[in-house]
Amino acid sequence: MYSEIYIKPMLTDIERKILMVICNTEVIWHCTPSINELCIKTGRDPDSVMDVLGVLANEKYLEWNEKSPDDIVILERWERGR
Repeated sequence: MYSEIYIKPMLTDIERKILMVICNTEVIWHCTPSINELCIKTGRDPDSVMDVLGVLANEKYLEWNEKSPDDIVILERWERGR
């Protein structure tokens, strides 16, 4: 018999998109985008963007705190498990 191993599914499309926008902006402009910039680039409202940032922070792709939403630190640039 084998033990069950839970493997988290890959990132959703919007999670992957926001992670790539943050990483690409940091590489090109040497700073991370604001919540407003993420809203413009993704076509999402601020609440949706902040929900996705929370998920990415919980999954340890980013360091992010809702109390200072524009302060984003990238921990991992690429999606795991690919």
